[in-house]
Formats: sequence, structure tokens, C-alpha cells
Amino acid sequence: MKVLLIKDVKNLGRTGEIKEVKDGYGQNFLISKGFAKAANDASVRQFQTQEKRRLEAQEAEIKQAKELAKKLESFSFKVVKKVGANGSLFGALKKEDVAEALKANGFEIDKRDIEMDTIKAVGNYEVGAKIGFGLHPKFTVEVASE
Repeated sequence: MKVLLIKDVKNLGRTGEIKEVKDGYGQNFLISKGFAKAANDASVRQFQTQEKRRLEAQEAEIKQAKELAKKLESFSFKVVKKVGANGSLFGALKKEDVAEALKANGFEIDKRDIEMDTIKAVGNYEVGAKIGFGLHPKFTVEVASE
């Protein structure tokens, strides 16, 4: 029996491959568990169409992420905080504060995706963000005293 793998199967093959397997293994395990479909012209064409759509959607997401990275790299903003007599901040600038400032400026980035240490003093700091597809743009945060 020939099957088209729709998921990776250990010791058999990867997604998209057509394999020859025993009838019982194909029907009772691979097809019933959703790992494969019977390999015929219609199922192969359907799989190729779905794979093409998935790749096009992924390319669009990558393009969008690259545009966001480019915008972020040229972005900087200023945060005003209360400062004590010794020049350190009352409280600290945290990931949550940066995420809120980014959201106010039109960037939807989760606080877990911001790469920075806690900022406890006035100055300019470089902060990074993970936006997927291996992109880690950096932007500038200026911390000023009230």
C-alpha cells in the first residue's frame, strides 16, 4: 500500500513523502492516527496545493516581520521617571514598561519577547526584541529624570 505522509513518522519518513508500507500498518496505524493518507492522484495534488499555500503564507509573515524589524531598528523613545538624590530611579524600568511604551507607539510586542535587563539609572539603553524568524532588532530607550 502506498501512503502520503502528512506528518513526520519516526523511522519511516518526513511530511510529503510517499512510502510503500504493509496494508495493516498503513490502514490501522498511519491513516487511522492521522499520520498519512492513501496515496492517489487526488490526495497528492491536494497536499501539494496546501503546502504551496502554507509556504506563501509563511513568506508573507517573514516579509511582515522584516518590515517590523526595520521600523523597530530606527525607533527610539523617551521614558520619564522619578529619580532619587543619588541619580538612581525610584523603581526600575522593566520589560512591562517598555512593552506598554511600544504599544502606545503602535508596536504589538509582548513583554516576554523584549530582551533587556532591568534599568535602574538615567541614560540611553539599547533594548532588543524577538519578533520571530530569527529576527532580533534593537532600538534605543532614553531614560530621563522628571
